[in-house]
Amino acid sequence: MAKVLIVDDEEFIRDSFGMTLERAGYNVLTAESGNEGLGTLAKHPDVACVVSDIKMPGMDGLELLAKIKDQHPTLPVIIISAHGTPEDAARAIKLGALDYFAKPFSAGEIEARIGKAIEHHNLAEEAATLREVVKQQAAPKVDFITASSGSMARLRETLERIAASDSTVLIQGESGTGKEVVARYIHTKSARADKPFLAVNCAALSAGLLESELFGHERGAFTGAERQRKGRFELARGGTLLLDEVSEIDVHLQAKLLRVLQEKNFERVGSSDTIKADVRVLATTNRDLNKAVREGKFREDLFFRLNVLPVVLPPLRERKGDIPDLARHFLTLHGRRMGREAPELDAEAAGALSGYGWPGNVRELENVLERVLVLENAKVLTGPIVRKYLGTEAPTATIKKEGGFILPGGEDDVPSIETIENKLIQFAMQRLGGDKNKVAEALGITTKTLRAKLKKLGVE
Repeated sequence: MAKVLIVDDEEFIRDSFGMTLERAGYNVLTAESGNEGLGTLAKHPDVACVVSDIKMPGMDGLELLAKIKDQHPTLPVIIISAHGTPEDAARAIKLGALDYFAKPFSAGEIEARIGKAIEHHNLAEEAATLREVVKQQAAPKVDFITASSGSMARLRETLERIAASDSTVLIQGESGTGKEVVARYIHTKSARADKPFLAVNCAALSAGLLESELFGHERGAFTGAERQRKGRFELARGGTLLLDEVSEIDVHLQAKLLRVLQEKNFERVGSSDTIKADVRVLATTNRDLNKAVREGKFREDLFFRLNVLPVVLPPLRERKGDIPDLARHFLTLHGRRMGREAPELDAEAAGALSGYGWPGNVRELENVLERVLVLENAKVLTGPIVRKYLGTEAPTATIKKEGGFILPGGEDDVPSIETIENKLIQFAMQRLGGDKNKVAEALGITTKTLRAKLKKLGVE
């Protein structure tokens, strides 16, 4: 039932107009002044249309219109008047009024105009959601789930069973194992596939910003909140919301997230109005959440709420049998995108790929093979060709040892600090099994800094 706010200083108009709209099925709110109207909007952010008189004591209808458009740009406003002029009508439309008409008016006329206004509002909301979805879908995706190996077929079968449910899913695995791809696959196979899929990187935002990103905020809720903003739980309405790296959420925010999962509703930051959460939640993490629970860093009750349907993606080094099939899949995929025939992979090349540690997992495998396709013209990829891109031949030809430390470069070369740093990071990732927390600690840098450097290397 859509909410309509009537702002008019005449009690008779408010009451008669309100009764007409209630009979038509609307939830009617009223206010006798512009200031009261703004206060009502603050308490009821889900109002779908405002109808305001133009001539009122204090704040008139045009001033109210300007303030509403500043705070709620997509909210339709209809201006009515018994004494308006053509200049008033022109100014109202210029300020953003969707419609303008004079008293008296028939019940049928006002119902029709409000119906059109609410339809306009819904379309604007859908357009905003679509822009968010397009932004998300534009992100590059690693398409490995369609690979033909037996383990991929079994994974697809499991994910399709999970997709048939509407329960929360916790996807665990190291960085680069394809957690977001798995989440997208679940969404596309679910009953929510025609609705939005939105993702939030919980590790990239501070607690305050993440709360606003997830739940939205009202104007003035905090410094810099100049306008009302919907959060991802609203924008993903009817669809799927992915909480990427959920283990990084602040403990205070974990409690609020738990409540959403339990009660299926929430409030925007700075508001006491409850909003229904019609969204399926998927979450990913590269941490051991059981350990985080034991250490008091993650709420046990939230873990149980998220872990209704667990999916664990093993690192690529533990799935060596999948590597040749995945490699052929990526060669075909990127070959098609580049307009060239995919080269074959001989047995020695397949062995070289299978023998490598892949600290960046599936993402690194794809990046390496895309690089090979760009830089090599061979119709058959051999062991020597592949090894060039894995660095496994480098020690015999391109490194030297100084003071017990192996440096990249030729015998007479002095490598740059950046080159040494990149090699050191790659070495640490392999030695420590791709565990970013351990690697960051060993190198004496923050996990955030390590992520940035890995992304630059094409591993993150």
